[in-house]
Amino acid sequence: MRPRVAVLGAGPSGLAQLRAFQSAAQKGAEIPEIVCFEKQDDWGGLWNYTWRTGLDQYGEPVHGSMYRYLWSNGPKEGLEFADYTFEEHFGRPIASYPPRSVLFDYIKGRVEKANVRKWIRFRNVVRHVTYDDGSGKFMVTVKDHDLDEEYTEAFDYVVVATGHFSTPNVPEFEGFDSFNGRVLHAHDFRDALEFKDKNILIIGTSYSAEDIGSQCWKYGCKSVTVSHRTAPMGFDWPDNWKEVPLLQKVDRNTATFKDGTTAEVDAIILCTGYLHFFPFMAENLKLKTNNRLYPVHLYNGVVWTANPKLFYLGMQDQWFTFNMFDAQAWYARDIMLGRLDVPVSKYDMEKDIAHWREVEDNLADDYGAIDFQGEYTRRLIDLTDYPSFDINGAKEAFYQWKKHKKKNIMTFRDNGYKSVMTGTMAPVHHTLWKDALDDSLESYLQTEAAE
Repeated sequence: MRPRVAVLGAGPSGLAQLRAFQSAAQKGAEIPEIVCFEKQDDWGGLWNYTWRTGLDQYGEPVHGSMYRYLWSNGPKEGLEFADYTFEEHFGRPIASYPPRSVLFDYIKGRVEKANVRKWIRFRNVVRHVTYDDGSGKFMVTVKDHDLDEEYTEAFDYVVVATGHFSTPNVPEFEGFDSFNGRVLHAHDFRDALEFKDKNILIIGTSYSAEDIGSQCWKYGCKSVTVSHRTAPMGFDWPDNWKEVPLLQKVDRNTATFKDGTTAEVDAIILCTGYLHFFPFMAENLKLKTNNRLYPVHLYNGVVWTANPKLFYLGMQDQWFTFNMFDAQAWYARDIMLGRLDVPVSKYDMEKDIAHWREVEDNLADDYGAIDFQGEYTRRLIDLTDYPSFDINGAKEAFYQWKKHKKKNIMTFRDNGYKSVMTGTMAPVHHTLWKDALDDSLESYLQTEAAE
């Protein structure tokens, strides 16, 4: 019998794994039986937008943290698939910062072309994964919401591709229980128009803080106050935007900060990050890590050192995304196909991980982090037949992006970069980002002449 592989999640990482196996099969390889379990109604992971928050129609925690009007906050030239370019998908070059609907369409295009949807069981939620030493098999228990029943199947390999941006980290501050407004985590943020003409307080300095604040500014909020624990983001913000030390308490609508200053606020948005959370994994299989470039116990950032038949994809803090997920998926595939070996000794794997983590701990700045992850991605690509591409060129796009953000945080999306896959320079978008209030695919792809 063919080996069986369970892929948990059909977001960008899970779809990368399906595409990796399909690519091998297309070249004549005999591949395992692939079963992908996806809790949502459609593929795409976080890029599959839902209006729902809290619990879904089945009582399951809503996976998506995607909000309306989101545009890519990094250049598409840093995430482009090496085997499926934006030009191939759209038939022409497009600007460098697509909105969600455009990126979702691109993600779908590759896997539709690869015809891998047949491997996915939608509305199937993984409840528990264990490993049986006697049989050498993983036992995967799943709830099928279409049939309203649970079942268990055996697999030779498991690939965890459920992401780590769906379980919010939610702190509490004094006075939240009597605040005269809405308190929400970024995970439940959906529509910036909800905060039009309101004074909003954002807790945190992550990318979601930067972007949700920018969205609310773009769609007409009255003011943005960002509270930081360690240091301000330090961009040249608009006049109605300020950065303050950490929130200490709120009293009705008055927020008091660590330096003694106060602000009147109508809503509080917690941009305080996410937890790596895998309640469905048995304790001896469960990744426990904070958000960093090189997590613990994952050899080459992918292979679970205590059981090399278990793989985790996309668990890193991310600069590179889609093409890094591809590099990981191709690497995991080749281990499962017997093309690549991992060290027999767990000690040797952990020693290699410790080296990478030491290098990470000594990185000087974000530019060092970009270089680190670029070289990590290159290392994996060199091990497989994933199409090689100009990693240095992709890193350069990220460097320029950082400089454009520093120059003007509200106009960086109006810049363009060169594709490292095709060599084509991205055209200027027909509308400045701050004025482009319609984020639909149809609006984004129209030409200037059509306007």
